[in-house]
Amino acid sequence: MRRVIGLFLLLLVVLFGLSFALLNAGSVQLDYYFGTVSLPLSLLLVLALIVGAVLGVVAALAMMLGRQRELGRARRKLAEIEKELNELRRLPLKDQP
Repeated sequence: MRRVIGLFLLLLVVLFGLSFALLNAGSVQLDYYFGTVSLPLSLLLVLALIVGAVLGVVAALAMMLGRQRELGRARRKLAEIEKELNELRRLPLKDQP
């Protein structure tokens, strides 16, 4: 059942994309630093969406790697503290007179 719903949603997205492409089939000129190119508006919008998604994933990965590094430092510090605590527990208690 889950697979059927997934296929239905995929088909719906593809149909939406095709209708979007048909409605925005007009050609536009894109000027960039190294020249110009003429592309259909729908293709240009999809390319902008893909570039934005890739940049978002790269930014998220950079943040995740920073958090992983921080987590590694915290785990090492915890291991050191636990080791010190175990060593302190092994020490005999001195009786006070």
